[in-house]
Amino acid sequence: MYILTITGNGLILVLVLFHTSLQTPMYFFLCHLASLDLCYTSVTLPNLIWLHSQNNKLMSFTGCISQQYFYIAFAVSEYFLLAAIAYDRYVAICNPLRYSSIMNTKTCLLLAKGSWGMGFMAAFPLSILTSSLCFCSSIEINHFFCDLTPLLSIACDDTSATEYAIYTEGVLFVLSCFLLTLISYIYIISAILKISSSNGRYKAFSTCASHLTIVVLFYLMIACMYMKPTSSYSLDIGKGLSVLYVIIIPMLNPIIYSLRNNDIKVAFKRFIFTN
Repeated sequence: MYILTITGNGLILVLVLFHTSLQTPMYFFLCHLASLDLCYTSVTLPNLIWLHSQNNKLMSFTGCISQQYFYIAFAVSEYFLLAAIAYDRYVAICNPLRYSSIMNTKTCLLLAKGSWGMGFMAAFPLSILTSSLCFCSSIEINHFFCDLTPLLSIACDDTSATEYAIYTEGVLFVLSCFLLTLISYIYIISAILKISSSNGRYKAFSTCASHLTIVVLFYLMIACMYMKPTSSYSLDIGKGLSVLYVIIIPMLNPIIYSLRNNDIKVAFKRFIFTN
């Protein structure tokens, strides 16, 4: 699965970077999405593969907190980027004549930089709070990487401050991204329904269907995994959800976003036959 994730997302990066026909705002954001999928999958899976290949399940505390920091940073960045993609689709469908002027290079760069920056900013306080906890009763994590909730479940200290920080950031960052995405799609669906021809409605909706599928999956995962008290959290269920969130979705993203896209198919054929 990791090899497929690297191959699929890496191929998207190559196609977008080397084919001028794909150098538009839509594929610019898709390129950043592929980069994020590569990053936060690579934060967890290579270390897991290495530990099992060495028959050694020990990880340093610094390595654990570092893994947690980068995982949170890349995951939160992806929520902001998904909101940016929703805004891009809103402009393309609701304001097509002004699309080029609104989604110019400066705007695209600002949205991309903001997505990455907000992710790294959101991860910092959570990692600081987690690293300050005392883990005197156990050093065994019932998970395949250093996620927040499994770490809190083995902490000896009061974890209420960390849990409060998780909920606060969930409202400030994740919920705000969700609302921006939801508002964008309300306008998008309203505009699509006003299109007179069924072919036009299908074409307009097909440009958003892939993104909407990923958005629904991501927000369902974040709600199930983090937006509830640690006491009611099942570690076994959490591991199952994490497999979907960390491994399956990044692997499927290139398929969901690209294989149904004619521009990507054409660019891929050109890439194969010219190399």
